[in-house]
Amino acid sequence: MPPAPDRIETGRLVLRRPVDDDADAIFARYAGDAEVTQFLGWARHTSVDDTRAFLAFSARDWSQWGVGPYLVERQGEGVLIGSTGLALETFERAATGYVFARDAWGKGYATEALRAMVALAPSIGVRRLYALCHPLHDASRHVLEKCGFEREGVLRQYAEFPNLSPGELADVLCFSRVFYVSQRA
Repeated sequence: MPPAPDRIETGRLVLRRPVDDDADAIFARYAGDAEVTQFLGWARHTSVDDTRAFLAFSARDWSQWGVGPYLVERQGEGVLIGSTGLALETFERAATGYVFARDAWGKGYATEALRAMVALAPSIGVRRLYALCHPLHDASRHVLEKCGFEREGVLRQYAEFPNLSPGELADVLCFSRVFYVSQRA
């Protein structure tokens, strides 16, 4: 599997591999925001130490798989607005998702970032790309559908949403894209 690029540029965005110096900005812009993290499968960061733990996780993913989380910035500004990425489970199956700061909502950035992940996935050999979504998160579901993900169904009592109902399992919607990539030589 070829490694993913450390940096991807789209029409309006730069997606780049996180570095340790990003901790304060990640925490301040979205990871510590209760409204932003409401529908996420990871707990809101309560300190920058939580964010540093995420960055260590990110570095392990990149080291193990050659891909991982990307931070998202507006082109030419260097302003952090969110995150996306690929989380490989095998070399042919990956999960994706996205999170954006409140001031980046409703501007099409999530769609643009997700389209970059859709383009990246088959280029590194991923055949199945999926995303999970809380049933009440209409905006996220809409982004997935705009990016060509098909709803596969409801996974009953599948995941915890720690910022909504800590300790309780909730239903999730599962969406996927399947790519037909040529066999490896």
